[in-house]
Amino acid sequence: MESKILEALGVDLGILIIVLFALIMILFILIISVNMKYTRLKSSYNSFMRGKDGKTLEDSIFERFEELDHLTELTLKNRQAIRKVNEDMMSNYQKVGIVKYDAFQEMGGKLSFALTLLDGNNNGYIINSMHSREGCYNYIKEIVKGESYIELSEEESESLDRAIFQETLGL
Repeated sequence: MESKILEALGVDLGILIIVLFALIMILFILIISVNMKYTRLKSSYNSFMRGKDGKTLEDSIFERFEELDHLTELTLKNRQAIRKVNEDMMSNYQKVGIVKYDAFQEMGGKLSFALTLLDGNNNGYIINSMHSREGCYNYIKEIVKGESYIELSEEESESLDRAIFQETLGL
């Protein structure tokens, strides 16, 4: 069963059958690959639609937009609340410096102290308590922007420096 056309072309019938079989196998593999990709695409599409019509998809998109609007509103409220907390913290006492010392030569045990309380803007007070045999004397001096209008003692100055530079000094 030889063909005159194949003989005229000089092609062997066995080789032609082998080439055609290889071509069929390659096409079969491509069909399987395309079918697998189609199945994955179909499952993705079905999970995306989750309903029988486009109306369900439209409803879910509008729900997501409402959620985004709500989250945006909450984010703005949170930013305002954080800003207010930060402003409030600046007016709270957050820096402390204390120096204990002997106010008088006859007294021992370092019962006197200078206590500095400052807010975030270095405004606050120095409380100086001097202990003696006759009693205890307390003084308070106002601090504005890290400085006092009244002259400070050596202990009060050290206490003020400790409060202002407590992060630098590692206190």
